[in-house]
Amino acid sequence: MKKFIETLKNCWRIEDLRQRLLITLLFTAIYRFGSFVVLPGINPSKLDQLQSQTAGGLMSLLDMFSGGAFSNASIFALGIMPYISASIVMQLLAVAVPYFQKMQREGESGRKKINWYTRILTVFILLFQAPSYLLNLKAQAASALASGLSWASFMIPATIILAAGSMFILWLGERITDKGVGNGISMIIMIGIIARLPQAFVQELGSRFTAISGGGIVMFIIEILVLYFVILASIMLVQGTRKIPVQYAKRLVGNKQYGGARQYIPLKLFAANVMPIIFAQALMFIPLAFVRYSSDGASSWASALMDNRSLPYNCIYVFLIIAFTYFYTAITLNPTQMAEDMKRNNGFIPGIKPGKDTADYIDAIMTRITFPGSLFIAFIAVMPALAGLLNVQQAFSQFFGGTSLLILVGVVIDTIQQIESHMLMRHYDGLLNSGRTRGAGVSAY
Repeated sequence: MKKFIETLKNCWRIEDLRQRLLITLLFTAIYRFGSFVVLPGINPSKLDQLQSQTAGGLMSLLDMFSGGAFSNASIFALGIMPYISASIVMQLLAVAVPYFQKMQREGESGRKKINWYTRILTVFILLFQAPSYLLNLKAQAASALASGLSWASFMIPATIILAAGSMFILWLGERITDKGVGNGISMIIMIGIIARLPQAFVQELGSRFTAISGGGIVMFIIEILVLYFVILASIMLVQGTRKIPVQYAKRLVGNKQYGGARQYIPLKLFAANVMPIIFAQALMFIPLAFVRYSSDGASSWASALMDNRSLPYNCIYVFLIIAFTYFYTAITLNPTQMAEDMKRNNGFIPGIKPGKDTADYIDAIMTRITFPGSLFIAFIAVMPALAGLLNVQQAFSQFFGGTSLLILVGVVIDTIQQIESHMLMRHYDGLLNSGRTRGAGVSAY
């Protein structure tokens, strides 16, 4: 503890790091304040039905990513999700469309063009999502609109406010990335997720104290221990890499020798980030929509698929996560391109011929490490359901796994790495007592 306090003092002594930390805290505070600013013309005391709608299912996921702004009818209700959706679309286009492939290989100029296209696409998504959110708000809380206002006249200015709020969040995230510590977009998502932790913790503690027959405080201690080991497993998942040695050919220029150094290609066990879970969750909401709009009501199989604690739901959920892990890894990592870049720079893997053999070798290794990685991701994803079977409160069970836990772990590791680099550059001891974090943390998208 003494060493940790001393490390925090060292963080404060470094002027540049101190300014970055204060800027990060300021911008995250602005974001949290905006999450409670209700849309003009909406009575926050009449949003009970909207808040009950976000207690479970897809709406709960959206509310989690927005930090509760979705259920509060806030100016930040749409959060950063439209930008993440646009980023995912651009990633897929960079794989499938030659124009965007060429743009991606142009370096910094290509990256700026892709970012500009992403922002334009975000605006178009917002112009669709904002009216959809307002229509849902009208359906759930029609009486919340102030007297004297009609929904027809309210829709246009509210759409502009919601779109502007999301773009302002994007601006805050970019400022955190440039002037603060960590990835700004991921930091904003993490703040929204972790904001629900204190309330969920208190609710779970209270439920265990009142349910003496269910184990009481003993069960709560067991829950905390299980959560601790799940977090450790998630850290291992995020940090796990397979290093492929790469040897570069020696060349003589005059009397000087260039190249000849051995480097490594780090292939991450968790290359797909949290995208497989997000894609799988989106598909698992199809039965819910089918039941909602069918005239016959919920059939037995559809009811089973709507229950996230049922065996059919989790079996299909695990299968989808494994399939999407392979799919997303395949479209984000190109062994052929990696082999061509290596050959162009006079690099080769010892014992492997350059070109096609190198690409096949990298592809084989990726296939082997993706399978255990996908199983690990699936296990983490179903942990909230397993926690729910042990009568853990739904709000608290979300922190036992799934998207929220992986984002929290990845963003915290990435932030620690950046703080560590600032301190080591000034010849201070880092935040870690032993070893170093390897590679970058996982981003939220």
